[in-house]
Amino acid sequence: MLVITRREGEEVVIGDPRNPIGVVRIASIRGDRVRIAFDFPRHVQVHRKEVAEEIKTEPAPQGVLAKLPALKIDPHAEEPPAAAEGT
Repeated sequence: MLVITRREGEEVVIGDPRNPIGVVRIASIRGDRVRIAFDFPRHVQVHRKEVAEEIKTEPAPQGVLAKLPALKIDPHAEEPPAAAEGT
């Protein structure tokens, strides 16, 4: 386990710095509360520990639908260009 000290606004780069998997930033510190921002690609799941434990105890999905990838919508993505008329 790596333990480091960061101040508000400082970041930790995860993975190869030339092509990182993601970045963790200390968003704010107020009293004993620390807000952490995670910037990872949409396909990388990030969960609080208690949520991850719940997911682990749920039965695995079965059937054909379970094998399909989940549809994830990026709210920051630009809208695709409108289709040309007559095509």
